[in-house]
Amino acid sequence: MSVHLSPEEIEAESFRIIEEEVGPHDWSAQQWPIVRRVIHTSADFDYARSMYISPDAIASGIAALKAGRGIVTDTTMIISGMSKERFTPFGVKVACYVADAQVAKDAKAQLITRSILAMRKGGRDAGNGIFVIGNAPTALFELIRLIREERVLPKLIVALPVGFVGAAESKEALRELARDFPELPYITNSGRKGGSNVAAAVMNAILIQAGAGA
Repeated sequence: MSVHLSPEEIEAESFRIIEEEVGPHDWSAQQWPIVRRVIHTSADFDYARSMYISPDAIASGIAALKAGRGIVTDTTMIISGMSKERFTPFGVKVACYVADAQVAKDAKAQLITRSILAMRKGGRDAGNGIFVIGNAPTALFELIRLIREERVLPKLIVALPVGFVGAAESKEALRELARDFPELPYITNSGRKGGSNVAAAVMNAILIQAGAGA
């Protein structure tokens, strides 16, 4: 490899290698850039087989961005990993309430995680539309509860919590929820893998498509 390749050339070559190694697949022309960028970010080809993208998830996410609906994340790492150049033109608010002082105080008083209260705060703001979870299964479980019990209706859920306790189960619970709410727009995967970097990669891929169609 030449050390003189530009970042754009490195990305293009990386995508070529991914295309070659994955080979034939059933992802649509709109879905494949999402999956490919996740693989590019993680160097993990398991995502080519483990991702789930509901039929209208990408279109719904793009529409939410263009409507200026806020993005709620469960970690500041996701916000750091998202390209500001890509989301700034849409004028959307991007927030992580886990570090909110009142959220921290209430979580301590109620003996529950800050991630749970952060999802409640984000879910009860009608201006928000996209929920991106890359760390805490408790955040995803709470979002599922908000949808079932309080009729919070996200325009897109990116659910990629990571870990050994609850991560796989929370994602399975989301897919079960989708059976009762067939129009629920979501992107997730099966199993323990995930992370803030992967969740940010999904959002960057959606932002690229949204920008291309602006």
